[in-house]
Amino acid sequence: MTIMKIRGGDLDLVEYEFFAFRPGEQVKTAGIECSKPIAPFSGTVTVRAPARIHLTVLDMNRFSPSRPGGGGVGFAIQLYCTVTVTCTEKDIAIDYNRPAIIRHFIEVFKKLSGYTGGFSVIARDHQHQHVGLGSTSTIMIALANALNRAVGSPFSNDQLRKLIGYNYVEETVEGNVAFGFETGVGPAASTHGGMAIMGDDLTLIYHHSFAEGKNVYVVIPPSDISSAGTKEFDLLMNKARVLDYRDRELKAYLIMMDLIPALEKGDLTRMGDIIWEFDFRGSKRAEVEHHSFAIYHYMSRLRESGLEFVGMSSVGPSIVIITEKPGSEVEDIVRALGLSIAVTSAVDNEGLKVITREG
Repeated sequence: MTIMKIRGGDLDLVEYEFFAFRPGEQVKTAGIECSKPIAPFSGTVTVRAPARIHLTVLDMNRFSPSRPGGGGVGFAIQLYCTVTVTCTEKDIAIDYNRPAIIRHFIEVFKKLSGYTGGFSVIARDHQHQHVGLGSTSTIMIALANALNRAVGSPFSNDQLRKLIGYNYVEETVEGNVAFGFETGVGPAASTHGGMAIMGDDLTLIYHHSFAEGKNVYVVIPPSDISSAGTKEFDLLMNKARVLDYRDRELKAYLIMMDLIPALEKGDLTRMGDIIWEFDFRGSKRAEVEHHSFAIYHYMSRLRESGLEFVGMSSVGPSIVIITEKPGSEVEDIVRALGLSIAVTSAVDNEGLKVITREG
């Protein structure tokens, strides 16, 4: 067992026991109940969900591995994870390189839905893990929707998002799982597409289409700094927490008074200015500095080259660029910094897709 100390100020010091458990244990119901009886489907259900870019948390003081929330801002991109589910008589079969997180949510889903049969699950993610592109949350929202549709959709989209949030886990070396950090930005953006703005307790405050027709590029600078596990915990729950005590009101003001109006107008340059401000404020500053000031150097040079929207996703080190400039011009700009484009994409404004095939 690892015990981590969380300090938010001189008189604010608590300890959190960072414990692992077997998949299927520590199920949190979050007060969620089925809206209708289950009705297993005889065929296969495939769900394709877009990955997310997580631009900022609103307040790190409002979440921990035992409490999802904290608010945040993020959007969906055309980089996909896919899950295919078939109902079976009894056994659970999982074809995925991280089976523990799949099995845990299956057990959560079975307990709350009352389904007593088995599942065959085939999952494929976007192959960019622990670099800020939300591989875990995207797989989980695809899985949740596939399981739900496979047994007759007893839960709503909002209920599925909350089930993921309250039961969000990462795998451990021993094949167990441990509770992770979840703001709810990823599942909301993946479900609905576009830009999602979250409040506390996984509440979707605002959703809007975003950057339609613009180009999205993801650059992953070299970094030997971990963005997962206990190092991520120490970063998010200490330095980031202190900084959000100072800047959370400003971030909330910028979202309400500047970011949302810019989204309504489709003003990409103004949105880019606001996100650049976030990169120096509160917990986002801690996340960027976690990878050294080189990330600031890269992002500053990219902005100086005329790229309208530049920011780091989640705890990094991935840098996202949104621009009207053609790919060849962006490649030249990125190459001049000694970097390369890892993902060429666009914003997904449609959200997840469900495909059913009769058995």
